[in-house]
Amino acid sequence: MENQLICICGPTASGKSALAAALAKARQTEIISADSMQLYRGMDIGTAKPTEAERMEVPHHLLDIREPGEPFSVAQFVALADACAQSLLAQGKIPVVAGGTGLYMDALIECNTFSGGDTDPAIREHYQQMAASQGNEAVHDALRAVDPESAERLHPNNLKRVIRALEVFHTTGMTIGVLNARSRRAEPKYRAYKLGLCPASRSVLYERIERRVEQMLCGGLLDEAAALLSTGKLTGTAAQAIGYKELIPFLEGRDSLENCTALLKQHTRNYAKRQLTWLARDPGIHWLRYEEGTEFAALLHDSTAFLHACGV
Repeated sequence: MENQLICICGPTASGKSALAAALAKARQTEIISADSMQLYRGMDIGTAKPTEAERMEVPHHLLDIREPGEPFSVAQFVALADACAQSLLAQGKIPVVAGGTGLYMDALIECNTFSGGDTDPAIREHYQQMAASQGNEAVHDALRAVDPESAERLHPNNLKRVIRALEVFHTTGMTIGVLNARSRRAEPKYRAYKLGLCPASRSVLYERIERRVEQMLCGGLLDEAAALLSTGKLTGTAAQAIGYKELIPFLEGRDSLENCTALLKQHTRNYAKRQLTWLARDPGIHWLRYEEGTEFAALLHDSTAFLHACGV
């Protein structure tokens, strides 16, 4: 079978998971998660991870594969996801890839080699110390001086990737964008049929985000965050997960739940904006923009019609 993927993308709280599950179930295939936080065990509510019951209905891959705090790279994701996709294709199943981490999804489609050069702990430690003493903005400014394109793309608080971009520049003499371009295949490995899901109105998206945050809090998010914090597992990349870091001041008695909840909603809205900016770069996405009150059956019908039109 030809290397094909059905990709479901869109901002957080747009309904990607439900659409992916419905399509996978109808096509008797399986889902590969492209979410950089759902791969961590114990981070369930805050990452909107599919429930055990949902996973029983449709098999999901690349969930719960690391402990929080364990490092995990794009290259590792590509290796695991590619192997999983090839296994499904060998069974005559076109995998459904769904998740909010656009970098992961794009990397799988391309199957970049990500020959990022040797790592240099000394450079990494230098910038980590700079962040600790001068703040994340100082490190971000250092990146902007040598790689403005990456600086524009990366938020100052995404410290791990900011430092990685600096590390690549200092070890190879090239920006990370140039290096990745050199390691990219002439053609993508996979033919991807991309469906984008998003409310037509930004206000509707924000209302959905507000409701999701409230549902997470009612569903036990505070207890989940407290458990991760108490065991010391909320470190590394996992510590940057929206839904956890915002609640730490409340759990440590430094701020009110009301203020922390407001910050969580704000950060989630900001994240959705960044996701939409990333996706806007891709003209190959077939967008399903829906109104408040649109029936899910209509979205599923339109998705199926698009795939049939593509011959899938």
